[in-house]
Amino acid sequence: MNLFLYTSTVLLWGTTWIAIHFQMGEVPVLVSAFYRFAIAGLLFLPALMLLRGVQKTTLRDHGFFVLQGGCLFSLNFICFYTASQYIVSGLISVVFSAAVLFNALNSRLLWGERAERGVYLAAALGIAGLISLFWDSIAGGNFDRTAALGLGLSVLGTYFFSLGNMVSVRHARRGLKPWTCNAYAMNYGALILLACIVASGTSWKLDTSPLYLGSLLYLAIPGSILGFTAYLSLVGRIGANRAAYATVLFPIVALSFSAWFEGYQWTALSFGGLFLVLLGNTVSLGGLRVIGQWRLRFEREKIPL
Repeated sequence: MNLFLYTSTVLLWGTTWIAIHFQMGEVPVLVSAFYRFAIAGLLFLPALMLLRGVQKTTLRDHGFFVLQGGCLFSLNFICFYTASQYIVSGLISVVFSAAVLFNALNSRLLWGERAERGVYLAAALGIAGLISLFWDSIAGGNFDRTAALGLGLSVLGTYFFSLGNMVSVRHARRGLKPWTCNAYAMNYGALILLACIVASGTSWKLDTSPLYLGSLLYLAIPGSILGFTAYLSLVGRIGANRAAYATVLFPIVALSFSAWFEGYQWTALSFGGLFLVLLGNTVSLGGLRVIGQWRLRFEREKIPL
C-alpha cells in the first residue's frame, strides 16, 4: 500500500506542473487558485457525506482544518504562483525539494522526533540531483532583487507546505482520516483565497478555453483531491519525513512532460542528476537498511555473493 500511495503521489503531482503552466494567462493567480480549491472542496465534501465517509469532528479539529487549509491549500500556492513570475519553475522545484529538510526540522521542533539517519543523506542526494537537472536554468538566472524575491517566496511556500504536513501528523495521531481532513481543509483554503481576492481587490476573470478549463479540472480532482489524499495518507503511515521525499522525486515526472511539451533537452548532467535523485529515493525508503540486512544474512549463512 505504501508503494502504491508513494507512486500515486509522484505521478499525480508530477503531472500537475504542466497543468499549472496551462493556467498562467489572463486569469489572476489568486482567482485560478480559488477556482481549483473551490471546485475540489465543493465536490469532495458533499461526496463524502453522501457516502457517509465523513468522521465526527470537534470544534478544535476544525481550528486545525483551517490551519491546514491555510498551509496546504492557499498560502503556499500564493507563494509558489507568485514566485513563478520572478524565477523559473525549475528553480522553484529545487527549492520545494527542501520540504524533506523542513519536515525533519519541524518534526524535531514540534513533535520531538529525531530524523532517521538516512533522511538528511537522502535530502542531500535529492537536492544535489535536482540542482544538476536544473543547472542550466540556475546558472543562467539573473539573481537580482526580483530573483531574490522569487527565491524567498519559494522558501516560504515550502515552509508553509511543511507546516501543513505537521498538522496532518496531528490529525493522524487523533485517528482522523486524510479524506475527512482534506475535504474540510480544502473548503477552508478556498475561503482564505476568497478573502485574499476581496482584500486585494483582484478582478474576477474566467478563461473559457478548453485548455484552461481542462487543466483546472485536472488540478482540482486528480491533482488536489486524489493527490493530497494519497500524500497525506502516506504521511500518516510512514511519517512526514519519509513521505516528503516524494516532493524530490515528482519533479522528475514534471521534467519528462517538459521534454514533450516545452522542448527540454536531456544532457549528461541531467542523467547524473536523475541518478542522484533515485539513489536518494532508495536511501529515504530504507534501501540502505535493507541492503545491510541482506549483507548480514549473507555473512551469517555464509552465502557466497
